[in-house]
Amino acid sequence: MFQWGKSQNAKNVFLLPDGNGEFTRKMGMLVDKNNLGFGQRSWRYSMYVEDGEIKKLFSENGFEDNCPTDPFEVSDADTMLKYLKSR
Repeated sequence: MFQWGKSQNAKNVFLLPDGNGEFTRKMGMLVDKNNLGFGQRSWRYSMYVEDGEIKKLFSENGFEDNCPTDPFEVSDADTMLKYLKSR
């Protein structure tokens, strides 16, 4: 995660690695993706957090274990940037 962020020149962004899924589980966002060959993974979402408070969360539709697809419509960077620019 650190190296990816570095390669993207990410600044003012906290990239949170979650190798064992503990944070994801506590967020209620851990799902099985065995059907896609991934095992337990995070459901796709992005969130804007300010001083430890979640201000906005964009979660993909269809949250379920072994979802037949891997949606990527609203958790993308463009959606978040649009939201931040509108504030």
